[in-house]
Amino acid sequence: MVLFLSTYANKVDRKGRVSVPAPFRTALVAQPFAGIVLFRSGTHACLEGFPYAAMEELATRLDHYDLFSAAQDDLATTIFAEAVQVPFDPEGRVVIAEQLLRHAAIDDQALFVGMGRKFQIWNPAAYEMRCDQARRQVRDQGLTLPRRAGEAA
Repeated sequence: MVLFLSTYANKVDRKGRVSVPAPFRTALVAQPFAGIVLFRSGTHACLEGFPYAAMEELATRLDHYDLFSAAQDDLATTIFAEAVQVPFDPEGRVVIAEQLLRHAAIDDQALFVGMGRKFQIWNPAAYEMRCDQARRQVRDQGLTLPRRAGEAA
């Protein structure tokens, strides 16, 4: 199981190349595709990042919708139609497509944010605002992790 932890800021060059953090690359080394899959977040001005194998799991989960339903079509469009397989170069860098960089307002710095089974790539200033918002919501709503199945209260 791949887990992405912590937060790393890396420079983006004029060609859209950025180094994927070494701990993320290490987590991905056993994957059949030597790279990452990126697509625009449907909820934030950032990019969602996954190993290729996780995309197969998302496709399986999408199968729970009727094949021709509006919900299935909308989710498939926002996830799979816009997803890009981005291979690592020999130095562990990836080239992020211009339209993805624009969506996340990423210019010369990209913030890789570990989110467990996925990661996000943010404009650093935008992420600071998002992080503050998330902390407020956790505090104000008293959010905690759900118990595991069968675990007593």
